[in-house]
Amino acid sequence: MGTESAAPRVVHNPEQGRYEVWSGGALAGFSAYRERADRTIFTHTEIDDAFAGKGLAKILARDALDDVVRRGRVIVPLCPFIAAYVRKNSQYEIHVSWLES
Repeated sequence: MGTESAAPRVVHNPEQGRYEVWSGGALAGFSAYRERADRTIFTHTEIDDAFAGKGLAKILARDALDDVVRRGRVIVPLCPFIAAYVRKNSQYEIHVSWLES
């Protein structure tokens, strides 16, 4: 029972404009976004220091991006962490729009 309750889970919180990762019943971090037309624009990702080094940011990025793709939206990775994750995981390439700087 303890292992199950400690398993991280990602929750879409559209009211707050973010995806949240929860670990052991505590909010461990989030990835903020805003939506414009068919685009989901990721702006910031952070993991609480108490949860650092546990791979939660990768779980958060994967589940959030998978949800965006499942909903038929375009990923716009302004957040440096999300951008790096997308570059390392080519399955998202066809779903990404890179903004010119």
